[in-house]
Amino acid sequence: MRLARRELPPAVADQWVGLLRPSLHLRAADEDEPLVGQLGGVPVLPDGFSWPHWDGYGPLAFIAEIDCGQLPSSTLSMPRTGTLLFFCADGQVGSDPYPGWPPTVRGDPENRAAARVVYIPAGTPVSERNGPAGIEPHSLVELAGELFTTGPSWDSPVFREAIAHLDDDIHAFMSDSSNQKSFGDALWDLMPKAPGRHRISGHADPIQEAVELDVAHTRLGGAVPYGNPALHEEALRWTLLAQFDSDEQAGMKWGGAGCLYWLMRPHDLATRRFDAALFTWQRD
Repeated sequence: MRLARRELPPAVADQWVGLLRPSLHLRAADEDEPLVGQLGGVPVLPDGFSWPHWDGYGPLAFIAEIDCGQLPSSTLSMPRTGTLLFFCADGQVGSDPYPGWPPTVRGDPENRAAARVVYIPAGTPVSERNGPAGIEPHSLVELAGELFTTGPSWDSPVFREAIAHLDDDIHAFMSDSSNQKSFGDALWDLMPKAPGRHRISGHADPIQEAVELDVAHTRLGGAVPYGNPALHEEALRWTLLAQFDSDEQAGMKWGGAGCLYWLMRPHDLATRRFDAALFTWQRD
C-alpha cells in the first residue's frame, strides 16, 4: 500500500489498494516443509479416467497438482478439499500446424482444447498414472506455499474500470509509459524472490497485456479485436485460478521465459465448474 501511495496519484492509489487480493506463492519446498502440491512428476488420477487429450494434437502434458486441502482456504477463493490437476500441450507431440510450443496463439479459440483443469473430489480412489506414449513427465518439484498480497497489473481490466471515472489528468498519467515502468519496477522489487512466478489465486502477473483480455478473446471465439469495449466487458468476468512459470528445476521452458495461466469466472469457481476454466500463455 505504501508503494501505491508513493508511486501513484492519490485517487489512483485509492482504487488500486481497494483491488488488492490474497494469493499463494508456490516455490520448491525445503526438506520436511508442508507440501501443497507439485510441478511435474506423475499425477494421481481416478481409475478409468481418460488422460486429457486434444483432438488433432494428441495427449496433453501434466503440469502441476495442487492439494486444495493444504491451501489456506479461509483467505483464497478455492475448494477446501480435493485435488486440482493442470494439463496443457507442451510441444512434445503433434505435427503441423503444431510443430512445437506454443501450439496456439494467445487468445485463440483453440486454447479451450490446448489445456485442461481436472478437479478430483476428496475421497475419490486414485492411483499414480504414467502419461500416454509420447509424453515424458517433467521433473518433479515438490511445492510449498506462502501467502502474499497481489495488486492488479497496470492494464488490468478491473483496475482500468475502477479509475474510468477519474479526470483527464489521471488518464494522461496512466497513458505515460514511464509511469507504468516506474510503478512496475517498484512492484517487482516487492515480489517473492524464489525462482518462478507460480501462484494460486490473486491477480495474475502478466508478461505482456492483461491475461484477462486473452481469455476474453478466447471466450468470444476470437471474433472481437483487442481494444474493443466488448472484450473489456468480458475480461472483467475473469479472475486468476493459477499461473505456472518457466521452471528450470522442473524442466519447463514455456518459449524460454514464458508463463502459463488458467482463469475462471467467480461463479464457476464457487460451484467447482473447473471444466469452464480458460487458458492462455505469454512470453517475452
